[in-house]
Amino acid sequence: MFNLNKHRAVRSLAELKKNERGIINGFKDDSLSVKLIEMGCLPGTEVSVELIAPFGDPIAIGVSGYCLSLRKDEAGCIMIED
Repeated sequence: MFNLNKHRAVRSLAELKKNERGIINGFKDDSLSVKLIEMGCLPGTEVSVELIAPFGDPIAIGVSGYCLSLRKDEAGCIMIED
């Protein structure tokens, strides 16, 4: 797991509710982290949950000035801190 700060409590992006925000702290899956970083999900970047589909998957997040849609399992790989 890629984690910038091991002393703070973190949770996954998938746990956030609509309109909640957090700062990307790291990733659970190193292979998926490359794809997420290429899409603008950089450690230290603020993200917000914009929309959640009726059955909870996918979710739309605001990151780096645009809206990005992710599967819930992909969002679960992004670790955030408040």
